[in-house]
Amino acid sequence: MAAGIEDYALLGDCETAALVCRDGSIDWLCWPRFDSAACFAALLGAPEHGRWRIAPAKEARSDRRYRGDTLILETDFHTDEGTVTIIDFMPPRGRSSDVVRIVVGRSGRVTMRSELVIRFDYGCTVPWVSRLEDGTLRAIAGPDMLVLRTPVALHGKDMTTVGTFTVEAGQRIPFVLTYGPSHGDLPAPIDPEAALEETEAFWQEWIGRCTNGGHWSEAVRRSLVTLKALTYRPTGGIVAAPTTSLPERLGGTRNWDYRFCWLRDSTFTLQALMNAGYYEEADAWRAWLVRAAAGSPDQLQIMYGIAGERRLTEWEASWLPGYQGAGPVRIGNAASGQLQIDIYGELMDAAYQGRCGGLGRDDTGLQFQQALLSHLEQVWDQPDEGIWEMRGGRRPFTFSKVMAWAAFDRAVKSVERFGMDGPVERWRELRDTIHRDVCANGYNDRIGSFVQAYGASEPDASLLLLPVIGFLPIDDPRIAGTIAMVERSLMRDGFVQRYDTHKVEDGLPTGEGAFLACSFWLVDCYVLQGRRSEAVALFERLLALRNDLGLLSEEYDPQSRRLVGNFPQAFSHIALVNSAHNLNRDAQPARQRSADGTADQAS
Repeated sequence: MAAGIEDYALLGDCETAALVCRDGSIDWLCWPRFDSAACFAALLGAPEHGRWRIAPAKEARSDRRYRGDTLILETDFHTDEGTVTIIDFMPPRGRSSDVVRIVVGRSGRVTMRSELVIRFDYGCTVPWVSRLEDGTLRAIAGPDMLVLRTPVALHGKDMTTVGTFTVEAGQRIPFVLTYGPSHGDLPAPIDPEAALEETEAFWQEWIGRCTNGGHWSEAVRRSLVTLKALTYRPTGGIVAAPTTSLPERLGGTRNWDYRFCWLRDSTFTLQALMNAGYYEEADAWRAWLVRAAAGSPDQLQIMYGIAGERRLTEWEASWLPGYQGAGPVRIGNAASGQLQIDIYGELMDAAYQGRCGGLGRDDTGLQFQQALLSHLEQVWDQPDEGIWEMRGGRRPFTFSKVMAWAAFDRAVKSVERFGMDGPVERWRELRDTIHRDVCANGYNDRIGSFVQAYGASEPDASLLLLPVIGFLPIDDPRIAGTIAMVERSLMRDGFVQRYDTHKVEDGLPTGEGAFLACSFWLVDCYVLQGRRSEAVALFERLLALRNDLGLLSEEYDPQSRRLVGNFPQAFSHIALVNSAHNLNRDAQPARQRSADGTADQAS
C-alpha cells in the first residue's frame, strides 16, 4: 500500500526541502530551490519517477524521531539480523546543497540496499550517469548535476544506481548527495560527520532563541523549526509548503502547487515569530512582503515566488499520475492572477502589527501603503475570488470587505499611534462606510450570523477572524451567533471546514477535508469568549492529528483519519503557534491584533 502523507518526515537546508518516508525512501526533493523542478518525484507517482531509498534488504520494522529540536532524522530499522539507524539531514546551505545519510550499525550484522533513481524535471528526464576517477558518481541532464560520494560499491541497473552492503555494530557508513549546476565545477566534498555536528549545533542555537513555549512547548518548538525550514533564507520568504498537488481530497482534483508565499499569511506569520522571540526572521519576512508587493497597487497579487517572482503560470505534469492517483499534478498556481481584496488589509495590518510588536519604523513602505489605500478606495466594493481562491466566479465576499475595513482602520491607527502621514479623516470616513456596509449586507438576520458573501445564507470559517481582527467585539451578539453557526454548520467530527462545498459553488468537485488553520481559529475564539476548557480540548484534539514527528498538513480527512493536502503546511503550524500563545495567557496574538481595533457596536 502506498505511504500516507503522515508517513513522511521533513529535511531542509533553509532553501529547499526533502520528504523522507518511514521506509527509508526520499520521495520528494526539488533542487536547488523549493520551487525548482523535482529530481525525486515518487511522492506523486512511482519509484521510476525518482527516489532514493536506503533500507535493510530483508523485511524490517522501523521507528523514527528527530534528534531533539532539530531537523536531523533518525530512523531505526529492526531486523532478524540486527538493528541499524539511518541518520538523514541537510546541512544549512553553504556553497552547495547536500543530503547526507549516515548508516549506523547498532547490533548484529545487517544487509542493506541503496537504490538511487534520479529523474530530473519532475520525474521526466533520465540523466547521464558516469563514474569519475575517485569513484564519485555524477549525474547530468540539462542544467542540473547531482554528485554522489560514498565508500559503498555501486553499479547501474535498469537506469538505477544500486548497491548492497553490510553494516556491523559500531560501523558508520556515509552517503552524500550534492546538487550543482551542470555548467559548474564539481561541488567540493564535505565531511559528513563534521556536517552532522554543525547541523545539530545550528538547530540547537536557533531553537535556543525561542522565548515563549509555554505549556505546549514541544508542539510550539517543532512548529517553529518547521517554519524556519520553510523559510528561503536568501530572501526571507516563507513557502506555504514544500510540495505540490498533495490532494485536499484523497483521489480528487483539488490539487495545488503550494511552493510559493501567500500575502494572506502575513500578519499571522509576524505574530507567531515575534511572540516566540524571532525578530530577525519576522523582520526578514516583513522586508520580503515590501519587496514582493512593491509596484503599481493595481497589480498586487495574492502570492509571489520565494524571491518575489510574479509569473507563476500553472501547467500540468501529465506524465505523473498524482499522489495515490489523485491527478492532475499542477506546477505553478493560476490563483496568482486572482483578485482578492483581503490582501490589502493583510498588508496594512502586517505593517501595523510589526510596528506594535517592536520591529521599528519602515519608511520605505510608507508611501507604498498610501498608494495601496488610494487604490483600495476605488476597488473595495468590487466582487472578488475571496480568501479561499474560489474558481467559480467573483462574489462580494464578506471577509474581503472586512479586511478592506481593516486596511483603513490600521491606517488610521498608524496615524494616531505612529505619526504616519495621510488623509486620516478620509480614511476614518471610509473605514466607517465599509463597516456599515458589511453589517448591513454581510449579516443575515434570519440565521443570526455573518455569511460568506453578501446575500448568502451560508457561513464561512474566515468569519471566525472578525473578533480577532477587531471588526466587532467578542461579546457582540452577531459574533456569538456567527461562532455558533460555524459550530453547527461547518464542524465535521470535531473539526472545522472552510465552507460547505456541497452548498457553495466554487468551480470544483465537492468534498475536502477539515481545514486545520480554521480549527485553530475556533480555538482562538473560544479563548476570547472565556470558554477555556473547550479551547484546550479542541487544541489537544488538533495536536493529536500531528504525525509521529509533530508535522501537520493543510487539512484532515475525518473519514479516513488521514492528513490531506500539501505537507507540511506553514499555515497550520503558524496557527498552532498562535493558538498556543493565546492559551498560554502571556502573549496572546488574538488580543494583540484586536486591541484598540474593535469598532463601535452600534454599526
